[in-house]
Amino acid sequence: MGITPILTMTELKPVTDATPIKTPMLPDAQTVTAVEHFTDRLFSFRTTRPQSLRFRSGEFVMIGLVGDNGKPLLRAYSIASPSWDDELEFYSIKVQDGPLTSKLQHIQPGDQIILRPKPVGTLVHDALLPGKRIWFFATGTGFAPFASLLRDPETYEQYDEVIITHTCRDVAELEYGRRLVESLPDDPLIGELVGDKLKYYPTTTREQSPKMGRITTLLKDGTVFKDLGIDGINPDTDRAMVCGSMGLNTDLKEILESFGLREGANSDPAEYVVEKAFVG
Repeated sequence: MGITPILTMTELKPVTDATPIKTPMLPDAQTVTAVEHFTDRLFSFRTTRPQSLRFRSGEFVMIGLVGDNGKPLLRAYSIASPSWDDELEFYSIKVQDGPLTSKLQHIQPGDQIILRPKPVGTLVHDALLPGKRIWFFATGTGFAPFASLLRDPETYEQYDEVIITHTCRDVAELEYGRRLVESLPDDPLIGELVGDKLKYYPTTTREQSPKMGRITTLLKDGTVFKDLGIDGINPDTDRAMVCGSMGLNTDLKEILESFGLREGANSDPAEYVVEKAFVG
């Protein structure tokens, strides 16, 4: 005897007004819940969170859309929301001819994206040895993993001082980070923990602003330390995380190592870590 083709029976079932027609789901689909555009180059969006997803603040996942060829088009994106959040937040550039971001920038609430729930990354507390002060060095959308870490209670429980530097070309590109930092003291979950521990150091490289210059230059000439009233970076007390362009990462690694810091990893914690995943 053969096996009865149950699927064939389902396919032949007539569609009536009472039969709901389901929208085809993307693989690993999550629904967009909010979108905000900051400039013609930057936007953020929030999505539903898979029930099974567990991640450490600072990690990234692969997200994307279906490409023109019908196959998933994925890129690494840092999760900007903290590990305790019910939703996921992402902060993205817009590249007009970019394979993914040229399409992703047009998403609206209710749309679906692909999200592979396998978080990884080096910008996590586990990859650093205990210290007293932590530096978050970001340029552009490299602020995203720190948006997660700045909202994580563990950051303020582990360090006496938290410094976030953010360098962009124009003032408007600082808006996402500035707004988040300014909201932290009033945050019902971590406001008391933040207290006076957090220092925000934004700089621009093109448009005039209160503080001009690349963070690498400002570190080398000591301007950052003078502005913040700090003696310098000491490997015994200072820890650092870096997220930006390949050039920035390379330059900051050299600067941090000149202060005696060593690069760490999940398997071998040390004094600083660098994120090596990029969005395109």
